[in-house]
Amino acid sequence: MHLLTAIPVYNEEKYLEPVLTEVLRYAGDVLVVDDGSSDRTPELLRKFPTIQTIRHERNRGYGAGLQSAFKAAIEGRYDGLVTLDCDGQHEPSMIPDVAARLADAEIVSGSRYLHVFDPSQRPPEERRRINVEVTRWLNECLGLNVTDAFCGFKAYRTSALQQFEITDDGYAMPLQVWVQAAARKMSVVEVAVPLIYLDESRAFGGSLDDAAYRLAHYRKVFREALDRAGMSAAGECLG
Repeated sequence: MHLLTAIPVYNEEKYLEPVLTEVLRYAGDVLVVDDGSSDRTPELLRKFPTIQTIRHERNRGYGAGLQSAFKAAIEGRYDGLVTLDCDGQHEPSMIPDVAARLADAEIVSGSRYLHVFDPSQRPPEERRRINVEVTRWLNECLGLNVTDAFCGFKAYRTSALQQFEITDDGYAMPLQVWVQAAARKMSVVEVAVPLIYLDESRAFGGSLDDAAYRLAHYRKVFREALDRAGMSAAGECLG
């Protein structure tokens, strides 16, 4: 299977070099989507001439970075796409394990809660609380059976990517993916990946840093995604 491994980045000069060095050990074709970084990220990327890059001239958001990765995988005629973050939360050594499960499903989703790799690692309390609530929506509203709504370590068959109509440029973008995957009855499997938090002070930015606002925003995006997919009745599970 011909795969592209893509990493959305925004001002990741702290982690970029070590993460990319490791990714290149385990992946062939690698793409970095630089979402308008204003730090040394563009300069550091030039040290990796074998890595493909896409540059957003302004910061558009995490979801926009993934949309560019989806488009690149489709236009490059890859069989599949692996995505992971560049903040040190994901183990590049697991790229082959995650990608291998594309033999079994259209979407492979990493889960930080299927298995405890390191008992000393714990997620920030409010992030875990929101993840639990949104994961409940996915399971009760969409009939899925997942344990981690927001893990960025994923793999997709390109045939699945071609069916998505993603419009959210921000952190709520995965909710559109989940709803559309369920509406199209795509097969999904989870793979246990380590829970790693190197910097609990990392922020979402703006109003999303307020947990109550963030959850309300996710609820709004989720309900709108259900409506667009013709699944409005499923929104009853939101209360």
